[in-house]
Amino acid sequence: MKQSISQKELLEKATHRYAGNISLAQDYLASRGIPLEVARLAQFGVVVEPEAGHEAMLGRLSIPYITKTGVVDLRFRALNPAVEPKYMGLTGAETRMYNVLDVERAGDYIGICEGEIDTLTLSGIVGIPCVGVPGANSWKKHYTRLLADFERVFIFADGDQPGMEFARSLARELPVTIIQLPDGTDVNSMYVQEGSQYFHQKVGTSEL
Repeated sequence: MKQSISQKELLEKATHRYAGNISLAQDYLASRGIPLEVARLAQFGVVVEPEAGHEAMLGRLSIPYITKTGVVDLRFRALNPAVEPKYMGLTGAETRMYNVLDVERAGDYIGICEGEIDTLTLSGIVGIPCVGVPGANSWKKHYTRLLADFERVFIFADGDQPGMEFARSLARELPVTIIQLPDGTDVNSMYVQEGSQYFHQKVGTSEL
């Protein structure tokens, strides 16, 4: 559904406002191995003064979905791991692909993973172009067409049952290479544990 100009302006305004508070998430980001400058480039923020309709997001990490036309969605993550729900979205927002700009920036290969933090880890830190979806059940048919021209597509499957099922379902739609992560891990936790070289070895690329 096409967004109105006022909706997009609100998203842009909120993203800019929340991004000014990103230093408040420094401890959380450090625990995930994400440098503050990488979070800034992705325009992550923290909700301190919520825009209208964002009151329930107070204190959460804001994660903008950015396309060529600007910010098209915002998702919000709890900075305290004990807080539920872990993720919240805006009312009425449609599910979108995260980090879609990497489709144009990538060369002959691209990665797919679950979650924005994992996607940012691969794209912004490890240096492997990557797109993400909010969860294993969020894949849409037109995403397949978007990635059809890549010579290689790597799926980084979380080390759990939904992650494995997500990878297998995509393998029925795209000629992909499944990189199954160890039990109980995801991209970010493996990066914190093993560093960038782990992923470059998996995809057969050299670390920059």
